[in-house]
Amino acid sequence: MEELKSRIEAVLFITARVVQIEEIAQILEESPEKVEEALLELIMDYSSREGALEIDDENGYILQVKEEHLDIVEKLCPVELKPAVLKTLTVIALKEPIRQTDLKELRGGDCYEHVKELVEKGLISKTRDKNGRSFNIKTTPKFAEYFKLKGDVRALVKTLNIDQGGAKN
Repeated sequence: MEELKSRIEAVLFITARVVQIEEIAQILEESPEKVEEALLELIMDYSSREGALEIDDENGYILQVKEEHLDIVEKLCPVELKPAVLKTLTVIALKEPIRQTDLKELRGGDCYEHVKELVEKGLISKTRDKNGRSFNIKTTPKFAEYFKLKGDVRALVKTLNIDQGGAKN
């Protein structure tokens, strides 16, 4: 059983994505029942020790860093942004401070989710405007640090080759 647990651990480590028992069984040429039994033991092994890793089993199985250590991951790994979110960030950087309602006109309704994600990643900040009906959004020092910007943020546009109109995608 220990060897199977090690092999499962290798699969979870290498795939770095959610995998199902059937996929693990196929990769390892083992029965799904054996894989499930060993996987449950492996989950218990991880949960019983005070390490930084865990196996999450919400929608399949994935080996990941525990939530309390994500700050370390963010320091070491670059922030990944989808192209649409990156374009929203570019519009914010070019027009900052920008009201969220103006951003919505430029980027569409999806911009609310984009703003939420960018705030969570620390790349932008938002504060209520003086009338309290919208938010003023601007980039943070983490944004400039991440993109290695010194001075004018318009350098980002050249780097990303994005039009300045903020066209929707």
